Amino acid sequence: MEEASQGRRTEERLRQLLIRGLAGDAHAYRAFLQDLSGHLRAFLRKRLARLPNEVEDLVQESLLAIHNQRHTYDPGQPLTSWVHAIAKYKLVDLLRRRARGDLLTDPLDDADDLASSADSEAAEARRDLGKLLARLPDRHRLPIVYTKLEGLSVADAARRAGMSESAVKVGVHRGLKVLAGMVRSEAMDED
Repeated sequence: MEEASQGRRTEERLRQLLIRGLAGDAHAYRAFLQDLSGHLRAFLRKRLARLPNEVEDLVQESLLAIHNQRHTYDPGQPLTSWVHAIAKYKLVDLLRRRARGDLLTDPLDDADDLASSADSEAAEARRDLGKLLARLPDRHRLPIVYTKLEGLSVADAARRAGMSESAVKVGVHRGLKVLAGMVRSEAMDED
């Protein structure tokens, strides 16, 4: 109970600092980034227990992405969901880079086993993602598919989906939030 209460207080404090920072309060924005870095460090340490040397770089990459995307934050939405979505994308990017690097440095004797394993895991991940995305309404699913999976700009995604640019941004944000909830729910079911 105490931990949940502390989490809500931290969420609200960070949210208020960001909102003040977005309104031009440089001191509040610096405090937001400083406090957020500790939160991100803890969040990423849990996910990178086997790669502890990567945590600091990933914290910095996440902070930079958050800074660059700060205009997309909707103050009516939970801040940590938005922050965690950005950090997870940075984590996925790191893991992809490492996987490519590992593929380049693995012995050739294991190449067949590695390729078949990686191919089946990638195919399984695509199927799982496809199943999760299929559960989303078009207003959330299409913006995610177009911007995050196909790499289209927001403007191109808006044209393709027949939506406004702001609707695409909101659709991505809300859709990622729903997807994160689905993943958490399924992870709890597995435990």
